[in-house]
Amino acid sequence: MSDFAFGTYRVTAENPLHIEALKEAMESGIKLYDTATNYMDGSAERAIAKAMSYIEDEKRSKIEIVSKYGYIQGSNLEAHQQKPVEDVVEFSNSCYHSIAPSFMQEQLTHSLERLELNTLDCYLIHNPEYYLYDAIKRELPKDERLDNMYDRIYDAFVGLEGEVQNGRIRSYGISSNSFSKPHDAEDFLPYEDLVTLAERAAKEAGSKEHSFTTIQLPINIIEQEGIKCAAWAKANGLRVLSNRPLNAQKESLMFRLADYEEPKEYYHALNELLELCDNEELKPLYNLIEQMDISRHKYGWIGDYDGFLYSQILPHIKKVVESVDESILNELLRYIDTFLVEYRKMVAYECSKTTRTVLKEEFSDCKKKLQECALEFLLNQKDIDYILVGMRKPTYVQEILALKS
Repeated sequence: MSDFAFGTYRVTAENPLHIEALKEAMESGIKLYDTATNYMDGSAERAIAKAMSYIEDEKRSKIEIVSKYGYIQGSNLEAHQQKPVEDVVEFSNSCYHSIAPSFMQEQLTHSLERLELNTLDCYLIHNPEYYLYDAIKRELPKDERLDNMYDRIYDAFVGLEGEVQNGRIRSYGISSNSFSKPHDAEDFLPYEDLVTLAERAAKEAGSKEHSFTTIQLPINIIEQEGIKCAAWAKANGLRVLSNRPLNAQKESLMFRLADYEEPKEYYHALNELLELCDNEELKPLYNLIEQMDISRHKYGWIGDYDGFLYSQILPHIKKVVESVDESILNELLRYIDTFLVEYRKMVAYECSKTTRTVLKEEFSDCKKKLQECALEFLLNQKDIDYILVGMRKPTYVQEILALKS
């Protein structure tokens, strides 16, 4: 039977609630914590270290930390612009990628510093298929791009074997979304030869045995293709971590596999803000809030709204409030903040209704909350060792643990 692990994708050391959630998980016996160099630009790793500082040595000794490298974003991207990283793939203006050994060594140093550790339990190559995306765009023949991909992974494995010898990591692996793609997909990352690559890398590095132990990939009740990779991994003595248990893709659409209740305070927050903005000076803000209310059911999943919030809504609000008289600014910002909190809850509720409708066949036998059915499905998968779940509140930790009891 699978077990739960703590995923820190959106965890930050600056949020006290996140630290409390981590402490609650550690005290409650959750053993594995998954993070990455790019999660909140390193703040997720610092959050783990901060939480562990409160934990007794006996419990700390049972905690395993898994981190990942590969993404060049945020401060890493700024550093790359000053001192270029080797073998970089430019995915977008804000996201580059590299799995070069030299970059791995640098990133591992930073991870160990942020985690306040001398040795990391497991270090994963994070989505190496970014090279495949670039090669596909450049129209390289499939055999050539796969050969190049294997060469890059092999070089990374040799470097990781060296770090095992140096005592900075205990083992390594790969986290890849492409492990979960159909075998005929252009960006599928073939995994059948990875153990052989690791054996060759260990020999090259002068190790008697390889330290390739772990794979991570998306598996959920909707996306089950990755179960084939998980079965291969277990047959080859590897550990399997499944991510995105509640964020599922179907026909290029994303769905949050969770039920949410309709927020009771939404209409009160909406009407109070509209009333405050019902004047000529704040008319643009009034129109924005009114349009948001009309559109609250139009998001495919909550992630769509989060992206729209930061790209469109907040810049628009910022522009409006720049000219607001200081005498009412603080009160206005308080009303806006209250509304945005309630609005996100309402969007989540509307999205969950849509998910129930669109995925009615997949959840036809589900008599519980969507998230409970989705997680129970994974708990019963014999080839999955850990299910990575984001638990950014102590209450979430207890809700997850209750599913195991």
